[in-house]
Amino acid sequence: MAPVLDPGWQSPYVPATAERHANHRAVRKFALRRKLPQTIFISVLALALVAGVVAVPWLPAVGVAVAAVYFWDLRRALLRYEKRGETLGNAMLDVFSAGGSSVDRQRLITVLDRLTATFGVDGVSAFIVDETGYNAALVPSGSTLSMFVTAAMMRDFELIEIEGVVAHCLARHRLGLLSRESVASVLNMSDDARRTLAGAGNAYRADEVAAAAIRYPQGLAEALRKCSRHVNDAESFFSSPTYATWRWIWFDIWSDRATPDLSDLDDVELRALALDEW
Repeated sequence: MAPVLDPGWQSPYVPATAERHANHRAVRKFALRRKLPQTIFISVLALALVAGVVAVPWLPAVGVAVAAVYFWDLRRALLRYEKRGETLGNAMLDVFSAGGSSVDRQRLITVLDRLTATFGVDGVSAFIVDETGYNAALVPSGSTLSMFVTAAMMRDFELIEIEGVVAHCLARHRLGLLSRESVASVLNMSDDARRTLAGAGNAYRADEVAAAAIRYPQGLAEALRKCSRHVNDAESFFSSPTYATWRWIWFDIWSDRATPDLSDLDDVELRALALDEW
């Protein structure tokens, strides 16, 4: 029998539509869980009012009105949740100052222009920030996107490694991760709640998508390994409480981790080892 190709087959290194939709819906599902006690209370109240028709004929109308107003407001609240992360780009501009040389900026723009075409992303602004740590992030900034790369990374990384870092950040966008990661960075909640919303293991998944797109995993692996070996100084942003809040949007999520944790899929050393196996 002649071999037959499966028409439904899809490469695991290309984000499926269902995967993207699940990531896009993560913020709304998280918001619904936080609103669950109020939703239950209003639902019980509305049902009680409807049941009160036996005693007062007009109570059901009140119950329906209460439920309608609440669910209208709930819908508005969910939309506000989804837009909260769009403030992160401007917040980062307030924290960092410009850094890097004109040569560094040209290198970054060249890599970014080529890879945005590869990943089908448009309208990305590039910023090199004055920072001694190794890191990068692609973040929402209103209706556009902003790429932040540290001056130290631009200075010490080879061009092929910078390409891997930028590809990883763009892969997060392709996977639909930016909304959930940015909202996790700006909401006031516990570290565990942030991790749940951002999604543990998503950096590992973005590495897979990025490496498949650029077809050279070793550049990304070397970038991860350099991050693993780097120790931030006490004055670095990546040693600050603000970074601990914003960590999920960054290329190296655990830049402040003293020793590798190979049980964590988001650890840069583990991610580098995984790419070595390609």
